[in-house]
Amino acid sequence: MDPETITAAVANNVRAQRAHRQMTLDELAARSGVSRGMLVQVEQGRTNPSINTLTRIADALGVTVARMVEVSDTPVVRVVQAADVVTFSHGRASSARLLVGTDAPAILELWDWRLGPGEHHDGDAHPPGTREMLTVLEGELTLSVYGKSHVVRMDDAVVFSADRPHRYANETDAPLRFTMVVTEPQETPDQ
Repeated sequence: MDPETITAAVANNVRAQRAHRQMTLDELAARSGVSRGMLVQVEQGRTNPSINTLTRIADALGVTVARMVEVSDTPVVRVVQAADVVTFSHGRASSARLLVGTDAPAILELWDWRLGPGEHHDGDAHPPGTREMLTVLEGELTLSVYGKSHVVRMDDAVVFSADRPHRYANETDAPLRFTMVVTEPQETPDQ
């Protein structure tokens, strides 16, 4: 999918979700920690926000990142073609691919991550109660949560509370690939 289509989808979805909650730009900025100016650029489709910015906006609106980048309505059965998978590139050889996600009845996201040798990604704290589960498909992951590091090797799996800052790091000389599921507790957005 071309970047312009995704940028337009993000703009429409952020604007629609904010309007549904009768939230002003200033209220969304305060809740998300994203500046009002950046929100205006996102809603007008003038910028392609980073994954961290998109996560903060989605969390403040009570929806998943998948909902923010969704181009069309979700049918009963949804097959996501490889060409439609949204990829966030970072670093020299790293990317995070959001394969599929849902909003209701459970908020879930399925990710395919690749980190180049020596690269890392710092994840912001998600809403309270958010959990992440992942398995390493290739290489070795160093997962840091609350300043404590855990080594997760190929074919190992881990689950952790993601409602605090965390880091995924490849501290080796080999490529790292892992699959991750993020689950957020369902919250009433109008509370």
